[in-house]
Amino acid sequence: MRARVRYGQREIKRISHTATLGGLFLSFLKIGLVGFGGGLAVIAQVRTLTVRQRGWLTDIEFAEGFALAQSLPGTAAGNVATYIGLKMRGWRGASVAMAGFILPSTVLMIGLAILYRHLTYIPNTDRLFHGLNAALVALIVVTAWRMSKTTLKKQWQWVVGALACLAVVLIGATVIEVVLAAGLIGIFIDSFAEKQILKWRSERSLSSRRRGRIVFRMISERRKRKAGEGAAFIGGYLTRALADERVRQAAIQDQEAEIHESDPDSNGAVPSSKTRLSSIAVLGLAMPVLAKLGLLITIATVFLRIGSITFGGGFVMIPLIESEAVHNHQWLTHQEFADATALGQVTPGPVLITATFIGYRVAGTLGALVATIGIFLPSFLMTIAAGSSLRRFRDNQIVQSFLRGVTPAVVGLLIAAAWSIGRAGIHTSIGISIAVAAAFVLIRFRPNPFWVIISAGVLRFLLGLVLW
Repeated sequence: MRARVRYGQREIKRISHTATLGGLFLSFLKIGLVGFGGGLAVIAQVRTLTVRQRGWLTDIEFAEGFALAQSLPGTAAGNVATYIGLKMRGWRGASVAMAGFILPSTVLMIGLAILYRHLTYIPNTDRLFHGLNAALVALIVVTAWRMSKTTLKKQWQWVVGALACLAVVLIGATVIEVVLAAGLIGIFIDSFAEKQILKWRSERSLSSRRRGRIVFRMISERRKRKAGEGAAFIGGYLTRALADERVRQAAIQDQEAEIHESDPDSNGAVPSSKTRLSSIAVLGLAMPVLAKLGLLITIATVFLRIGSITFGGGFVMIPLIESEAVHNHQWLTHQEFADATALGQVTPGPVLITATFIGYRVAGTLGALVATIGIFLPSFLMTIAAGSSLRRFRDNQIVQSFLRGVTPAVVGLLIAAAWSIGRAGIHTSIGISIAVAAAFVLIRFRPNPFWVIISAGVLRFLLGLVLW
């Protein structure tokens, strides 16, 4: 009996250490259900499951995957899930791992988006969201402060971080512009020595001389054509007489076509009124479908572009998402966007799940699915591409220089995100006090951010009942 028990335990352990597609999906579905707090909290749960419990990866392999995840757009937790699935079972494993990870938060966010319409009619719910927004601002500021301690070590990095924040807050620059500019600055500072700059200048002068010769040759040919030398047309493919003959034949064909259309007895008879009415009816029925399709394409385009540059996590994308959803397309108001961001933080999974809320508010359930896929698809594909050649990606000097320039800019973008949400979601001194208290608790005790945000919302709701 004892031998059978020991054999059964070994068999169960062997099965648990075998990464099947179903096992990957269920494992990351569990993490997606309980992964409150996002960021490092979810990463720690993924490490406990995959390294300690399942034994799928070693500590060194997990560290390499985590470093890769932080170097790519998107959320670090989602990229880690994709990398682990890719390493275990290829692209199919990456697909099921990512699907299991974001499925719970997607379903929950769609449910909250449905309830949000009704919550606005319940008294004092605005105070609940007031507290949630205050704690969320504190969380973003604390996250930026912790990142600055490890990323802002040189003077030029502080300058890049400050300029990134000012560019978004004062000038209204998009995150795409800030990320690209910061990356180029990083490449310039980190990669280009004096010899490389001299080489670039010599190549530039060579190209300018070639450009000058080409321009001179074009001007000479143009002067020859004006003087009547050579062919009348560029390249000499047509002569003037042949061109005139073709123009005359085209005019005759146009006249014959007009006569043919105006003659009701000809083979191309004028359409009857019934045919016209049926065409108008079909077009009228197709218009709502085409309008919905156009809206879905717009949603997909917006969130695909946002997901492609989400360096530094979901908080960094808040100014860009606000710019697209509030200012450019006017899908949400400032207050609705702040509430959506707070709901994205109190739900399990990454904060980028806010895209699901926006998609549902714009185009229903189908819009929520399109927005969710659009925000996560770019980082998913990039992780598969980079994970397949991890060593080459990690050793690429240009890529690493670009990321070293983007990293300090992320701190400035986080401060800009906190400013954006605070401006829309904090309206009273009570909200400011709750934000300061939440920041103190996060720094001093390091609890799970989920409980801090929920506690802040409940506290503001109770204060509303007692005071105002």
